Formats: sequence, C-alpha cells, structure tokens
Amino acid sequence: MIEVANIYKAFDGKQVLSGINGKFEQGKTNLIIGASGTGKTVLLKCIVGLIQPDDGSVFYHGRDFTHADRDLKTDIRREIGMLFQGGALFDSKNVEENVMFPLNILTKMPPDEKLDRVNFCLARVGLENVNKKMPSEIRGGMKKRVGIARAIVNNSQYLFCDEPNSGLDPQTAIMIDNLISEITKEYNITTVVVTHDMNSVMEIGEYVMFLHKGLKIWEGSNETISRTEAKELQDFIFANKLMRTAQAK
Repeated sequence: MIEVANIYKAFDGKQVLSGINGKFEQGKTNLIIGASGTGKTVLLKCIVGLIQPDDGSVFYHGRDFTHADRDLKTDIRREIGMLFQGGALFDSKNVEENVMFPLNILTKMPPDEKLDRVNFCLARVGLENVNKKMPSEIRGGMKKRVGIARAIVNNSQYLFCDEPNSGLDPQTAIMIDNLISEITKEYNITTVVVTHDMNSVMEIGEYVMFLHKGLKIWEGSNETISRTEAKELQDFIFANKLMRTAQAK
C-alpha cells in the first residue's frame, strides 16, 4: 500500500497541490484522474520522488519515503516500475536491451538469468520473438507493452503508469488497461495510474482519486463514480463523453 498524507506543492508561488490525502491499496488498480493542469502528474512525481513536496509525506508500506535517508530511498526505488506516457524506450536499444536495462543497473544477475527474465516478461505481455526489433519498428501499442515488460522486469512491488493510453486507438487502449489490471492482480502489486480517460476509469478503476485545481474533490470506485454529486467531477465526466463522441465521428 502507498499512502499520501497532506501533500502540498507550489511552483513560483502558485499552489499546485493542496493537502492531498489518500491510500492506494495493494492488488488494486488505483487511478488519479482530472483535467490537464489539475496536479495529477505533479502528485505522481511527488509519490515516486521526482519532486519533493513542500509539506506532507509519502509512505510505502509504512516507510516514510519523503523523509527517508539515501539508503532507504534507494531500496524503495528498486521496488518501483514506471510506464511513461510515450513509452520512453531508448531509440538506440532494441526491445531486449530496453527491457533488460533495469536489471543491468539495479542487479548483479548473471547474463543468462537476465535474458530468461526478459523473455518471461515479454511473453507475459504477449510479445514473443520481438527481442531484436528496434523501437522504430514497432507500433504504439507494442511500445506500451514493451514499457510494461520493462516496468515489471525487476519484480516491481509498485507500478506507476502515466497516461498509458495516450495516443492509442480505443481497442488497443482497452487491451493495455486489461493488461495492467491483470498484472496488478497476478503479482499482487500496488498500481497507480494517472489518466484523464473515463473509459479507463470504468474498465479498471477500483479506486479513483479525482483532482481539481490541486484539491482532492472526490474518491471512490468505478462502481460509485456515476452517482457523484460533485459538480466538478460531473463536468469532467460530461466533457470526457463529448470528447469521445467527437473523436468517434
């Protein structure tokens, strides 16, 4: 479980996050949603330690990551896997080398064991026999799956996904959502997904935190979100439906 406690963050005097509290449970797909500029990506960066909050703490299974010493932070970071918005594959490395990268920098695993682990993870995301392909040779959905394989190759306990469906067609987006959900359950990891896609919310949103102008306006599940009385969330859902309708035409 990951807990965020009273997180504040400002940039150049502008408050971006104001007292954010929440718990992201192990074995569940936890979503942070909101329109662009609402602070969801900043919150994600505070959770993974890319940004230091001005106040508050982030706890990984009770360990205070925000105020930890270097050794503890290093230990926790070894347990983190990250799927970036664009996949963030190294263009100069092939698929196998991309997936193996965390093993090279974080472990002393023998080369044959690394390759076995890479092949296992690629097979798990449905990408066998693509080891030697370059990122320029594979499609967007395949790049996201390579990114997921790389995120879990080090037996990650925590999986973070930043807009995993960005740039994907609806059918591929559903496939990526389902894959993230399956891996979360299969390995009993704590998954946090930042998205503005209501389709993802309804598909896999077991816990949903809605941010608006740096505030947590609502939290709940995909089963309860349609009954919300929060006007800001209602407006967000309506705008999302309009965008989907326009894209379908």
